[in-house]
Amino acid sequence: MKFTRNGNALIAKHQTETIRIEPWGRNSLRVRTTRQMQFTGRDEALAEEVPAEGRQAEIAIDAEKKCAEITNGRIRAAVNEAGVLTFFRDGAQFLREYYRFYGGTLSRESRCLKERSRTYLPWTGGDYKIIQRFESTPEEKIFGMGQYQQPQLNLKGCILPLEQRNSQASVPFLVSSLGYGFLWNNPAVGRATFGMNITEWIAEAAKELDYWITVSDTPKQILAQYTEVTGRAPMMPDDRMGLWQCKLRYRTQQEVLDVAHAYADRGIPLDVIVIDFFHWPYQGDWRFDPKYWPDPKAMIDELHGMGIKVCVSVWPSVDKKSENFARFQEDGLLMQTERGSDETYDYCGDCVEIDVTNPETREAVWEICKKNYYDLGVDMFWLDNSEPDLVKYDFDNLRYAMGPALECSNLYPQLYSRVFYDHEIADPTREQPVNLLRCCWAGSQKYGNVIWSGDVPSTFEAFRDQLSAGLNMGLAGIPWWTTDIGGFMTDDVNDPYFQELLIRWFQFAAFSAVLRMHGDRGPYNIPALDDRDFGGGFQHTGQSNELWSYGEKNFRIMKKYLDIRLSLHDYIHDLYEEAHRNGSPLIRTMFYEFPEDKASWEVDDQYMFGSRYLVAPILEAGQTERKVVLPADARWKELEGDRVYEGGQTITAQAPIDVIPVFVRE
Repeated sequence: MKFTRNGNALIAKHQTETIRIEPWGRNSLRVRTTRQMQFTGRDEALAEEVPAEGRQAEIAIDAEKKCAEITNGRIRAAVNEAGVLTFFRDGAQFLREYYRFYGGTLSRESRCLKERSRTYLPWTGGDYKIIQRFESTPEEKIFGMGQYQQPQLNLKGCILPLEQRNSQASVPFLVSSLGYGFLWNNPAVGRATFGMNITEWIAEAAKELDYWITVSDTPKQILAQYTEVTGRAPMMPDDRMGLWQCKLRYRTQQEVLDVAHAYADRGIPLDVIVIDFFHWPYQGDWRFDPKYWPDPKAMIDELHGMGIKVCVSVWPSVDKKSENFARFQEDGLLMQTERGSDETYDYCGDCVEIDVTNPETREAVWEICKKNYYDLGVDMFWLDNSEPDLVKYDFDNLRYAMGPALECSNLYPQLYSRVFYDHEIADPTREQPVNLLRCCWAGSQKYGNVIWSGDVPSTFEAFRDQLSAGLNMGLAGIPWWTTDIGGFMTDDVNDPYFQELLIRWFQFAAFSAVLRMHGDRGPYNIPALDDRDFGGGFQHTGQSNELWSYGEKNFRIMKKYLDIRLSLHDYIHDLYEEAHRNGSPLIRTMFYEFPEDKASWEVDDQYMFGSRYLVAPILEAGQTERKVVLPADARWKELEGDRVYEGGQTITAQAPIDVIPVFVRE
C-alpha cells in the first residue's frame, strides 16, 4: 500500500485500486475508489462549493506501519495496508468496511473467506459492477433512503432496490442511530442490503465508487450537514400552501373553469388546479388540443384572476404520430434500445422516451413547452417522469446500452426536472418555480420539486405505507413531499370503505407539506367525448374528485380540516422557511424532534408536523381510537379539546371519523 497526500486529500494505492478520501463539508469525508487510471470528476449530488471549515483536513501517514489517517472535525478515517477503511466519531469507531482475507483483516473472526471490502466485476465497455461491504451493528437503526412502498420505518433488515419506479424513489442517503449519515453517491441502478450480519451496497454499472459520510449529535444536525453539501429546497411561495385540486382527468377547458367557479361559489380558496394527461392531441406534441381547449390563454387568465395557479402534466413520451417525432428522431433526442429500436414505451400510442441526458433534448423540450404552456401563463409543470423504468430496468428484454444506461439512470428524474427548473429560475418576472415530480434522487430538493408518491392503491395498507415513505423521504433530504389523497385507484367512489379511507387520508394530508386532491375514481361509466382514436377525446376520465363530491357529511369533515390547515398558514410558512434554511422536513419522525427520548426511536405510526404538532393518523379501517406516545420533557394539549397531558406516557386517544388525534406541544 502506498500513501500520499494531494492537497487536502489522502490518496492510497493498493495493487490496481486507487482510494481517495477528502474533507467535504462539516465533520464529513468523501470516499472515492476506482480501478481506472483516474477519477471521472463527476460530482452528481455533492456540490463543489462547501464551507471553508469543511475543506481542511489533518492527514497522518505512517509509512512503517503502512497505514494512514485523515481527520475533518469530528470524523476520522483510518486506512490499513489492505485498503480497509475504519471510521471514528470523536475517537469512537462507528463503521468499518467488511474484509475477510488473510492479509489486512481487522476482525477477530474468520479471515479465510477471501472477501474484500470492495469487489469490481467488469462489464464490456469499461464499467464495473461494484460491491461495497461494511460490518453490521445489529442494534443500529437506519432511516431515510427515499420512498419505498412498505410499512417499515426502520430499514435495518431491509433490502432496497436502488432504482426509480412508479411509487418508488431511490434517494440513497441514510441517517443512523449511531450518529452518522451516509450518502451512496452512485446514481447507477443497484441494491442496498442492511443485513444483521453485513451491510452491502451494489452499483450495477459504474466507473468508480463514491460515498460520503458525516457525523454529528442529532438527526437534525446530520441532515443540516447533508443538505449543506447537496443543496436545500428554495422557499415555497405562500400561494401554494393551501389546497391543490386535481383528478383524472379534466378533459376540457370548460370543465376546469366550472370546477374553479364551484370552489369560489362555496367560498373555498383554491391555490392550484392541475390539468392532467392527454390534454394534448398526441404524446410529444406538448400543447393543448384546440378541439377541447380552444383558448387556454383566456382560461389561464381567468383562473389567475381567481387567485388560482395552473399546473399542466408533461410526459417524456413521443408518439410516432406526433408533430415533433421526426425532428426529435433525426436530431438524436430520443432513446433507443441496444439494437436501435425506436419503440420503448407502449401506452396509448407507439412511443419513444426523450433522452434528457442530452442537453439538446432538454433545450428542445423547453422550447416547445415555453411556447405552448409557459408563455400562456402556466405556473407549474407536473413531470410524470417514472416511466423510463420500462426502458432502464427491464434487463431481460431490453438491456439498453447496459453500462452507460445503468450508470446514470437514477439521475433521469433529476435531469428531467431541470428541463424546466433551469429556465424557470432564470425568469425574473415569475415566482420561484415549483414543479411536481413522481421520482427524484439525492439533491433533487434544490430544484423546487414537490415529489408525490405515485399511483398507490386506495387501501388502508397503502395508506400506512405512505407514512413511512414520507418520513423516510424527509430524512433523505426531500422536504416537499405529497400523496394522492385517498390513493390513486379506486373502483367505486360510493364504497363506504373508500370514503372512510378518503377522510383519514385527507386528515393526514392536512398536516403534511402539500394538501393535494387527486385520483382515478371509478366507476368508469363516463362516455368518451368523441370517437377519435387519439388525443384526450377518447381517453376515459374518473368520477368527480372535488371536496363536495362525496356527500355532505364527508364534505363537512374535509372542509373542517382544510380550514384548520388554512389557519396554520403562518406556521406552515415557517416550516417551509426552516426547510430552506437547514434542510428539516415538514413531517418528521418523533426522534427527529426528541433524539434523547428512547421511546421516540421506537414509535413508527405517528409523527411531528414541524416541532409543535404531534399527529397520530388513523391507519386502519373502522378504527376509532388509538395509542399515542407522548414524548417526555413536554406537555401536550389536544388540538380539538381542552385536555393537557404530561409527556413521558402512552395514552389512548379517541378518534371518531371526524377527528384525527393531534396534540400541540406546550
